[in-house]
Amino acid sequence: QVQLVESGGGSVQAGGSLRLSCGASGRTSNSYHMAWFRQAIEKEREFVAGISSGGSTYYGDSVKGRFTISRDNVKNTVYLQMNSLKPEDTAAYYCAADITMQRLRASPRIWGQGTQVTVSS
Repeated sequence: QVQLVESGGGSVQAGGSLRLSCGASGRTSNSYHMAWFRQAIEKEREFVAGISSGGSTYYGDSVKGRFTISRDNVKNTVYLQMNSLKPEDTAAYYCAADITMQRLRASPRIWGQGTQVTVSS
């Protein structure tokens, strides 16, 4: 009943920035916790950042200090601002949502289709 659509991916040089957006439609709710995951080719899925329904933020160790997650409840949108990008950030980025924080980090119930981010040296 809730659909997520990511946008903002693309190709960028190392050191550059990108801003990803995740728009929610359908039966949306401010009670959902939101997160960004990424998965590079032939690598495991990795938690990137999360934001609770109350606005608390969480980050994976590899992106702390470089990425910022935020949400705009009026627009039903969550953002991921990515600065100081590195080649190792190259991956497909997915937006996810769930009603519980525990399930959000392990196996979220709602996923977007993904958007590709490619960082070159």
